[in-house]
Parts: sequence; C-alpha cells; structure tokens
Amino acid sequence: MPIRLTRLEIQLMETVWARGEASIREMQEALPEARRPGYTSIQTMVYRLEAKKVLRRVRKVGNFHMFAATVTRESVQHRLVDDLLAVFGGQSRPVVARLIETGNLTLDDLEYAEQTLKELKAKSPAKAAKKAGKA
Repeated sequence: MPIRLTRLEIQLMETVWARGEASIREMQEALPEARRPGYTSIQTMVYRLEAKKVLRRVRKVGNFHMFAATVTRESVQHRLVDDLLAVFGGQSRPVVARLIETGNLTLDDLEYAEQTLKELKAKSPAKAAKKAGKA
C-alpha cells in the first residue's frame, strides 16, 4: 500500500532523514518555533508514523526512544509527485507552467530534465518518445 504523509509528517521525517535518527523532542524542536505543536501532539504523530511503518524505534537512550526512517525521502517524494500528476490527469504541462510562472523552474532544472530525458531515450527509445510527448 502506498504511503501518504501529511505536510507535518513530512516535516518530522525531514528531521529524521537529515540526522539519520532522532528523538521526539528533536523532531519537535526542529519545527519553526512560531507554529510548533506541543510535545504530546508530536509524540502522537510519531506513533502514527510508527504505525504506518514509516518510522521505527532503533534504541532507547535514558527515558526516550530514538527513531529511524524505514522509507526514503525519494520514495515519499515520488509518491507526492505521482499524486500531484494524478490530479492533472497525468499531464505535466500545468505543473511545469506553474513552476515557470512562479520562477521555481531554473535553467539548471531544465538542463537536468533534458539530460534525464536523453538518458531515458537511450535506454528505451519508444517509452521516452511517449513521455516526451506528454510534457
């Protein structure tokens, strides 16, 4: 079953991915102070992430547990992008157009995309041509 995470869950996971492992307190303190939820709210979310099998307890230090990710940042990102594209019926043009309008698509991004498409085409010419026609 695909993993779906909320924005706050992703923020908590970012702390774990960046550090390798983190305690509930470390995850809470990594959030922006102005809108930081209380410790017990974060604890509840961490336990939900554990139930979703996204986090696991790796060791106990004193009276608290350290948690590590069981999924990669990339797998979560891929799922988010797939969900976003599904909203647009699989079409990437509206997404690309919005990225251009907001200035969030750079020339470096375009060069990376071009190189990736060339590599994809070299591996599978028919599939790459089909994908290129969608963009």
